[in-house]
Amino acid sequence: MITWIEDYFAKGCGRCARFATADCSARLWHAGRNIAIIGAFRGDFRLTFFDAALLSDPEGVLEKQGPNTAHPDCLRFTDPAAAEAMEPAIRAFLAEAMGHAEAGRRAPKAASSPDLPEELVAALDSDPELAEAFHALTPGRQKSWALKVGGSSVPATRNARIAKARPHILAGKGAHDR
Repeated sequence: MITWIEDYFAKGCGRCARFATADCSARLWHAGRNIAIIGAFRGDFRLTFFDAALLSDPEGVLEKQGPNTAHPDCLRFTDPAAAEAMEPAIRAFLAEAMGHAEAGRRAPKAASSPDLPEELVAALDSDPELAEAFHALTPGRQKSWALKVGGSSVPATRNARIAKARPHILAGKGAHDR
């Protein structure tokens, strides 16, 4: 049984005779990296592209996975027939993504800071220690706190979330870190 993620990617899952061979499906990458992933969810299934900001989408068929996604990066389907009808577009996206991978191109990182809820801004303004710790967090961890605090429409709840978050922020943790 594979217990380390590094072993999974280096050797495979260990569930078949292709384990630790060049034929192992878990070890197949394009130009040394993933270009897309398929996900099945309750209401749909998706083909999501890595480095999607590099892809041309003249027909605008790529969708953002959610409101906090920076770029449209997925094709969402509720019916297998719809995926079959989009086969030419899917093949074109895959070919383009493979070309970017072969050329070693990566999508540029978007330099953006999250929109902070008013209560979080006020807390940072009134607590220099909290502000210093918050600004030392990675952009992703800052965003996680902005989303966690701003996820409530009730100011009292947002303030309570900030109070609970303070020790975690001071410890350098994001909203989802333990």
